Amino acid sequence: MSEYQHRARKRFGQNFLHDAGVIDRILRAIRAREGERLLEIGPGQGALTEGLLASGAALDVIELDLDLIPILMTRFGDNPRFRLNQGDALKFDFARLEAVPRSLRVVGNLPYNISTPLIFHLLDNAPLIRDMHFMLQKEVVERLAAGPGGGDWGRLSIMVQYHCRVEHLFNVGPGAFNPPPKVDSAIVRLVPHETLPHPAKDHRLLERVVREAFNQRRKTLRNTLRQLLPGEAIEAAGVDGSLRPEQLDLAAFVRLADQLALHLQTARD
Repeated sequence: MSEYQHRARKRFGQNFLHDAGVIDRILRAIRAREGERLLEIGPGQGALTEGLLASGAALDVIELDLDLIPILMTRFGDNPRFRLNQGDALKFDFARLEAVPRSLRVVGNLPYNISTPLIFHLLDNAPLIRDMHFMLQKEVVERLAAGPGGGDWGRLSIMVQYHCRVEHLFNVGPGAFNPPPKVDSAIVRLVPHETLPHPAKDHRLLERVVREAFNQRRKTLRNTLRQLLPGEAIEAAGVDGSLRPEQLDLAAFVRLADQLALHLQTARD
C-alpha cells in the first residue's frame, strides 16, 4: 500500500471520490477564487483538496481519521494556504476559523450517517457562511430540495429552506467512488439567505412545531400539534387544522411558530 493509499473505513462512512470527471465538475460548480476562505469537511485522500488549493484560496480542512492526517500533510502540508484541523466536524467550533460574516465557503463529501446532524450544526453557524457545496446521498438532496405536498417534504426540507436557498446540481453514480456505495449520490448547493424570506419570532419554536408536526405525519395538524397549540390557535395562524403537515408550506409553519410564541407569552402573563 503506497503512502497515498488508505483503506476506507466503514465506521467513518468513507467512500473516496476518484472519478476525475466528477471531481472537475464539482470544482467548476464551486468556482473557488484566490483570496477566498474555504472549509473542506472530510477531505479523505484529497481528491477535491488539490483543486481547491489550486484556485489560490485559503483552505481549512477538518478530518476525523487519524490515519489520513499523514497522507494529507505529505501532499499539502507545505502549502501555506492549507491548514488541517483534526477532529469531529459535528463538534467543531467554527468560530475558531475567525471568518468574517458571509465569507466561509464550505465543501464536503459528507458521510451519509452524519449528513443531517452536520447540516443542522452548520445552519447554527449560517451567519458566517457564504455557501455550501455537498456530496450527499441522492435521497437526502431530494428531501433538501423538496416542495410541499409530497413525501420528501419534511423537517429537513423546511428547516434548511428556512435558512438557505437549495439547488440540486447533479447526480453522481456509485462508480465514482472507492468503494462504490450502495446508493446514488448528488451534489447540492446551499446558499444562506441574506434576508430570511419568512423570519420567525423564534426559530427554535419553529423547529419545535415542525418536529412535532412530522412526528406523526399521517395525522392532521389538529392531532399532531395538540400538545403545543389548541385548535383555535392553529386557525388564528390562518392554517386549516384538518390538513396533514406535508400539505403546509414554510410560511404556514412560521405562522404556527409565531402563534406558539404568542400562546407561550400569554400563558406566562
